Amino acid sequence: MLETSARLLELLSLLQLGRDRTSSELADRLGVSTRTVRADIGKLRSLGYPVDARPGVAGGYRLAAGAAMPPLLLDDDEAVAVAVGLGAVATHRLGVEETSLTALAKLEQVLPARLRRRVEAVREATSVVPGARPPLDLSVLGAVAAAIRGHERLRFGYTKPGGSESTRHTEPQRLVSWGPLWYLLAWDLERADWRVFRVDRMVAPTPTGARFRPRVLPRDDVVDYVVKRVSKGTWRYRARVLVAAPAAEIAAKIRIPVDIEVVNESTCRVELGSDDPDRLALWLAQLDVDIEVIEGDELAVAFDRLATRFRRAAGDAFIDGNG
Repeated sequence: MLETSARLLELLSLLQLGRDRTSSELADRLGVSTRTVRADIGKLRSLGYPVDARPGVAGGYRLAAGAAMPPLLLDDDEAVAVAVGLGAVATHRLGVEETSLTALAKLEQVLPARLRRRVEAVREATSVVPGARPPLDLSVLGAVAAAIRGHERLRFGYTKPGGSESTRHTEPQRLVSWGPLWYLLAWDLERADWRVFRVDRMVAPTPTGARFRPRVLPRDDVVDYVVKRVSKGTWRYRARVLVAAPAAEIAAKIRIPVDIEVVNESTCRVELGSDDPDRLALWLAQLDVDIEVIEGDELAVAFDRLATRFRRAAGDAFIDGNG
């Protein structure tokens, strides 16, 4: 016969399978009397588990939905499936990336070593279409998310864009997902200032065990703050263009941080930038609207180069088609 605590866990696992179970069936599975089953059901209810009881021959006990989420019991296969699923969700822009990641961090913290190896084996055996998105090291993401949730200081190696390496000691505050990349907003203890780190450039993030009190964030809109720090801070070329389209339409098309100023109902001015003016010109051309460069000689020259290439391409095609 199972001890009381082990029996309660086994009973809870049986009730989570989604169908009614009679007291006799449960008693047989647990090796106890139906009276003990009824007493155990009462204990589960006192712990916050909403156990419904339906009378009659076809009735029985079932775990119902409650006002709060109670702890769940998962077998080995279910735990691995949930961990792999949460990892997959964390790599896609579905609107729940950070929540999925914190849930994954909680789950992996309590997974037995044999199950962690199974989860890692699935990840290692999974391939990504080349060019679709860079691979994510979920162990790094999980460590960062756990440190944020536990308000624990974090040390890690960091590779800067130029290739130089350094060691950072931080108070991690928030993770922000932007496209295929993740960024960490943290208070840098050595520099006494806010810093944004690309998670894929972090090496061996290690919680120090030292707790911290969360600081007031530099801006209420953390996503906007991080995106602007990441993009505008690295622009080598800046430009302002007049766009023959409503500001709302352009804002919906442009997925990078830009400043949009309404001119009238059908026109707006956009300030934006890039490391490469030719790439920026090509990207703006894909908006499929008329554009006039107001400021930014590099962008104007890039548009001229792009137009020359397009004219040459069209001319060659015309000659080949009529030769």
